[in-house]
Amino acid sequence: MSTPHNSASKGDIAKTVLMPGDPIRTKMIAEKFLDDLVQFNAVRGTVGYTGKFEGKPISIMASGMGLTSMGIYSYELFDQYGVENIIRTGSAGSYTEDCKLGDIVLAESAYSESTFAKSQNGYDKDVNYPSKKLVDALDSTAKELGIPLRRGPIHSSDVFYYEDRNSDYPTWKRLNETKGLLAVENESFALFHNASVFGKNAAAILTVSDSLVTHEALSAEDRQVLLDTMFKIAFRTGVELA
Repeated sequence: MSTPHNSASKGDIAKTVLMPGDPIRTKMIAEKFLDDLVQFNAVRGTVGYTGKFEGKPISIMASGMGLTSMGIYSYELFDQYGVENIIRTGSAGSYTEDCKLGDIVLAESAYSESTFAKSQNGYDKDVNYPSKKLVDALDSTAKELGIPLRRGPIHSSDVFYYEDRNSDYPTWKRLNETKGLLAVENESFALFHNASVFGKNAAAILTVSDSLVTHEALSAEDRQVLLDTMFKIAFRTGVELA
């Protein structure tokens, strides 16, 4: 069995899948954390691997960038490959001084201006929610590892480069002040929506890589170390669900 976007056969993919956006990062993380590694997809360069973490099967697959890309890959994983849990593992831009570079954000909801969900099945609200089961599991794992998390609502944006006409009140500031959003990324709203469509589990854990408030950004070296910390939480949580 395969799809236009995934060459895997049924059974090649574990019940729990981690989903970074970047295919190159996906390959690096798979090789670093997983044993007995088998690649199950490379269609369009969107790589996916199944291996073992602490002796238990788990998969990792790139989602690509944006709601539409995440919408395609997560839909097929839930619908055609029997995946039960997807944990988005990505980076985010901070909307508040309190959410600093290197902080790890656990999304409690995802707000979006996107029409993705309404077009997909008529869902007309602008907020989608992760699975409480996965959120609580990630939170519990982080506490066991002694890694602090920032929990709160995030922004899943269709737009990366905003043309803000009012430079004194940019989009990020408005969304933080009016909706309390901690940070911005581009995929979680679609993932949470697809999980709700199929009655499956989804969550997002994100490392703050840059700040729209201070204009700071992590160096390449710091980014890799801090992303590894986030992946440790996600992999440990994933195998506990196996």
